[in-house]
This record gives sequence, structure tokens and C-alpha cells, in this order.
Amino acid sequence: MKIVQLLPRLDEGGVERGVVELSRELVKMGYESVVVSCGGKLVDTLLQDGATHYELDVCSKNPLSMYSRVKLLKERLEEIKPDILHIRSRVPAWLVKFIKDDLNIPTVSTVHGFNSVSIYSKVMTQSDRVICVSGAIKEYIQTHYNTPNEKITVIPRGVDIDKFNPSNIDKEFIREFKDRYELDERFIISVVGRITQLKDIETFIKAISILKTAKDDVVGLIVGGVASDKREYFEELKGMVRELSLEKHIIFTGSQDKIEQIYALSDVVVSSSKKPESFGRSVAEAIAMNTPVVATNHGGVLDIIKDDINGYFYNVGDEEELLQAILKAKELEFNGYEYISKNFTLKQMVDKTLGVYEGLI
Repeated sequence: MKIVQLLPRLDEGGVERGVVELSRELVKMGYESVVVSCGGKLVDTLLQDGATHYELDVCSKNPLSMYSRVKLLKERLEEIKPDILHIRSRVPAWLVKFIKDDLNIPTVSTVHGFNSVSIYSKVMTQSDRVICVSGAIKEYIQTHYNTPNEKITVIPRGVDIDKFNPSNIDKEFIREFKDRYELDERFIISVVGRITQLKDIETFIKAISILKTAKDDVVGLIVGGVASDKREYFEELKGMVRELSLEKHIIFTGSQDKIEQIYALSDVVVSSSKKPESFGRSVAEAIAMNTPVVATNHGGVLDIIKDDINGYFYNVGDEEELLQAILKAKELEFNGYEYISKNFTLKQMVDKTLGVYEGLI
């Protein structure tokens, strides 16, 4: 079986990592994996794992170039001759929509998020089969688009439990990281993910500001890259840190490759998203590393966090409630690796995804 996954770019992010991980596992199982995107920093990883990558503009929203991009994609797919097209985002979905009947290739789309309700977003529900990454996403598309139940399969994003395994901690990396940022003997609270307004990092910073008055050893790590269109927001966050005199208590580390080690060295991980997370893969990964998580109380994270067992919830924008949840979470002890291994593994994700493919061909 030859599978083509289509997504706008292969840069940092949960969707992108999911594509690369699924591709790697497909190759291991003897399938032919192809990814079409505009490129990005994860292309090298994809190629090293044995997949093929074709760089095409499946990213631009410019309607004036739509015809030429549809034509190029059609020519490329006729050359590749895939058995399955797996669509990961709305722009590729629209490009495929215009050539689907001509190509006669079964299509699968994964709805990764709570996209705005519109005809533009509805295209993600019009493939032959639709994968939802959580029960919350399934309810969302059925409410707004009346997507038939028989078309939908709920497949949570899988955690690579070999990588996110507390037994495989890289002690040397953690030592070097702690030395670099002077983290020894400190209470470490981390936020992990691309820096955007939707992550509500302001509330996280405010909570750290309150907490430092009682615990001077507290440090908040903000771990994630900054896209060019988010530079202004990033500068606002740095200005906020200066105004609150938090230079010794907030550290922007930039993007990090060894995210599992960041979770391992953290005392608590925070998921502060204003917008409901479609699944909350970073939450599951942190729990797998036996690190408690405090998250805003909506979206797919409701399927993952067990309140008062491996984490807590708080209301969006409430820094005082976040602070109290962090202090309680610090005291939790649990076997998160076992919990994630039973419920949210990469193998489960791959097997279920293959089941959807095989059901179509």
C-alpha cells in the first residue's frame, strides 16, 4: 500500500510531528510513505526515516494561483499513483477536492482542531472517511456539519512510548540544560509549544509573578519557537516579563528537540490554551514522563487528565486558580507511563489509522 499524506508545511507543531511519526511507522511496517508539503525543518527527519517527500505549494491561500497549484498536484499524484490520500489541513483538502473525481483515489482527512465553522472548514469533513483526534472534535463536526457517524473514526494522537519513557531519561542533557539556565534546586514549571496568542502565555506569566512572592525558587520555562508573524507578540511577552521584574523567573528557551527531557526535568507542565485543544498531545507526553499537568478545562485534554490523579484543570485566564492548581499538582505522584501506555500510544494510533485505510481499499 502506498500512502500520501498532504499538509501545508513540515515545521514545528503537533500535526507535523504526527505526520512524521505515522510515516516512520508505516515505513517500518513495509508500506510506502509519501508526504507532500511546502517543505520545512522536519523534511530531513522524514527522509532519514525512509519516506519520500515532494515539495509543492499546498500552503498558499491565494485563490489566483489555485488553478495552477491544482494542476501541479494532479500531475504529481498521477505520477505517484497512491492507494490512499490522507489530508491533514484545509488548503490541501480544497486542492484535492477539485481533482478527486478525476483521480479516483480514496481519501481520508484528519480533523485536528476546532476550526471556524465555515464552508472553508467543512471541506475537511467531505473525504471518504474522517478521523477525529478526540471525542470533542467528533461532537464538534457532527454538531456543525452533520457528518455521518459511519464516516467518522476517533483516533487520539499517539504518544511514542519508547521516546517518552521515564526509564530513558538523558541525564547528561538534563544536567547541561539545567546548568545552562541555572535551574538547580529550582521549582520548574514549563509551557511547551509554539508561541502564539492562543496559548495565553500572559496568564502563565502572571501566575509565576504571584508565586514568586511565596517561592523565590520558582522558574517558568516557555519552550517553543516564534514564527515571523508572532514576533510582535513575543516582544510583548518579554516586555511583560520586564515590567513584572521576572527576568530571573521566566526563561524563553526557544524551540527544543528533546521535548521529552524538558517534561522530565519539569515539576509541573502547564497547558494554558485559550482555545480548546483538539487533543492535547503535549499533555499526554508530559504525563507519560510522570510529570503532572495543569490545563484549561476544555477540549480534548478532558479525555487525558484525570483530576487529582495526574493533574488539575483551571478556568481560562484565571491566574490565581492556575497558581493554586500548580501548587497542588506539585504534590501528585502517579504512574503516568503506564496510564499512557494503556490508552494513548503511537502503536494504537497507527493500527487504527491502517484500519481506516484498509476499510477503503
